[in-house]
Amino acid sequence: MPAQYLRLSLYKTTMQYEINAEGKKIGRVASEAASILIGKNSVSFSRNKAPTVEVVIINASALSISEKKKGEKTYSRHTGYPGGIKHEKLEEMLAKKGIKEVMRKTVMGMLPKNKLRAVMIKNLKVVE
Repeated sequence: MPAQYLRLSLYKTTMQYEINAEGKKIGRVASEAASILIGKNSVSFSRNKAPTVEVVIINASALSISEKKKGEKTYSRHTGYPGGIKHEKLEEMLAKKGIKEVMRKTVMGMLPKNKLRAVMIKNLKVVE
C-alpha cells in the first residue's frame, strides 16, 4: 500500500478523549480540550485538516470557579447592528445557559478563527 493512502486512512479513525474536569480550573480544561481538537497531540497534525477526534469533558459541574471570576468574567458578542454589542457575566450565563454553554464558549475562544472552527467545535461534548 502506498504511503499516501496509508496517511489518508489514518484520518478516518475516530479517537475519543475524556477529560475529567473535577476540581480543575475552567481555563486549564478548555486549553487541554482545544489542543486535542486542533490535533496538536497527533503525529499526523496538519493545519488545513480537522482531525477526527472527539473530546468528552466529564464532571463539568464540579469545575473549580472562584467567586471573583464569576462576578468579573464577561463574555461578549455582537448582534451585527450598530451599537449591538452584548455583554454577559459568567454568573448570569451559568444561571441561564448552564456549564455546557460556558465550556463551549471557552473552548471556542481558544480554537483558530477559520473555517475549520465549526468542524472542530462539533466534536466537543460536555457532560455535567
